Amino acid sequence: MRSATHARGAACALVVALAATACGGGGSGGGGGESGVLSSSWGDPQNPLEPANTNEVQGGKVLDMIFRGLKKYDPKTGKAQDMLAQKIDTSDSQNFTITLKDGWTFSNGEKVTAKSFVDAWNYGASLKNNQKNAYFFGYIQGYDKVHPAAGSQSADTLSGLKVVDDKTFTVALNQKFSSFPDTLGYAAFAPLPQSFFTDHAGWLAQPVGDGPYRIESYTKGSQMSLKKWDGYPGADKAQNGGVTLKVYTDSDTAYTDLIAGNLDLVDDVPASQLKNVKSDLGDRYINTPAGIIQTLAFPYYDSAWNKSGAEKVRTGLSMAINRKQITDTIFQNTRTPATDWTSPVLGVDGGFKEGLCGSACDYDPAQAKKLIQEGGGLPGGQLKITYNADTGSHRMWVDAVCNSINNALGNDKACVGNPVGTFADFRNQIGQHKMTGPFRAGWQMDYPLIQNFLQPLYYTNASSNDGKWSNKDFDKLVDQANAQTDTAKAVSTFQQAEEVVRDNMAAIPLWYQNGSAGYSERLSNVTLNPFSVPVYNEIKVS
Repeated sequence: MRSATHARGAACALVVALAATACGGGGSGGGGGESGVLSSSWGDPQNPLEPANTNEVQGGKVLDMIFRGLKKYDPKTGKAQDMLAQKIDTSDSQNFTITLKDGWTFSNGEKVTAKSFVDAWNYGASLKNNQKNAYFFGYIQGYDKVHPAAGSQSADTLSGLKVVDDKTFTVALNQKFSSFPDTLGYAAFAPLPQSFFTDHAGWLAQPVGDGPYRIESYTKGSQMSLKKWDGYPGADKAQNGGVTLKVYTDSDTAYTDLIAGNLDLVDDVPASQLKNVKSDLGDRYINTPAGIIQTLAFPYYDSAWNKSGAEKVRTGLSMAINRKQITDTIFQNTRTPATDWTSPVLGVDGGFKEGLCGSACDYDPAQAKKLIQEGGGLPGGQLKITYNADTGSHRMWVDAVCNSINNALGNDKACVGNPVGTFADFRNQIGQHKMTGPFRAGWQMDYPLIQNFLQPLYYTNASSNDGKWSNKDFDKLVDQANAQTDTAKAVSTFQQAEEVVRDNMAAIPLWYQNGSAGYSERLSNVTLNPFSVPVYNEIKVS
């Protein structure tokens, strides 16, 4: 989902209202002095915590704790499993009947019904609500009326959604989409209580979901307090009393607090500490494969990057990057050089194809220099790679990438880093199309399908297509792949679309990222799911 990883005027409502009731930072203990409560490093979300308006990792962590949807992704395998869905039936991969399980409620006591889903999806799709994840509803019939590409919407609800009764609703898509049920564990498809619509400002001030935790308080720039919801009806109940998410603008500081006993969990061990982490934490250090790829994206709304020949410049830059040296030196077995645009966690059957990038991802400085010259040289004469500076490891690898490019071009000023103070500021600048050169683009999968690594990022006007790349051949192949009812044929067609990405070097794949975490002696049963997020509800606190 999410820019690792998807503002409205109401953006401050959550911050202001919850700040009035926010708890303090707690004592010196890792759990803030509260029995059974663990503390974990975090960063402020970019947007209010509306499910259809959150497409970045930090907000996504919270949504995964306070919401449950029709499907849930297995914390070990990533496989989509029924959660609120009793069954999802289809005879043609285009028309679906969804039946809900009994007994589900929101934390305010309101029943979760078919209407809870239909109303939420209609809200998320509506152009007037300006939700960043609206695109995920694009395959439902009537989306072109609710969210037209130009002009005002001519309908308020999706014609493809129908409530049958409290436990049943139907979904009609505008084309076959055989994997549609597997996408429904993504937070954008979560249900919403009626209080979201009747008192929207109040809901933003105190979000109400149907997951194992409820939000108690939030002070922007400080922390969010989540407590176990004792009335949660699901089988995956919280095994702890709650989670205090503490905001850090520097990952090294978070790690230092963990070692000092002032924090229980760090879910992103900084590169600068990797040489020490095993001796510091022993078996309390986790390093496991995750569905994350890091890339360099480009601003195609800038004509300098979208002109004829620019693809040679981008391909040349890719070949100027010594991925193996950078991952070996800086990341020490937590990153693997990328050779395609997906992730090894998908497996071969799921769409990962090692080497699909071909020679364009091989380190070849002589060919790199030749291609960049043939493409007209670096736009403006210098490359500035923009990144958020609140994670120390980004500066390290950006400097290393620039050093590699500079060496290939024989010019120590050809490439420089362009830091932006915080992740939120960085994402806001990207959303406002202010990038003038390549920028850091991490992608954490929303669900374990090859479609999710390609369509949201590279399809024309897709939700996370931040650089606004557009290619008709790619779009056509994605549409064909989604319509395939045979999984193997769908994967093969998606890989053809991925070859279009390669031939145009729409984005430069850098490396696949492992999930890494470290935790205190107070905790046990700590794991990361295939999305690299701690499985908070399973953690136990001594």
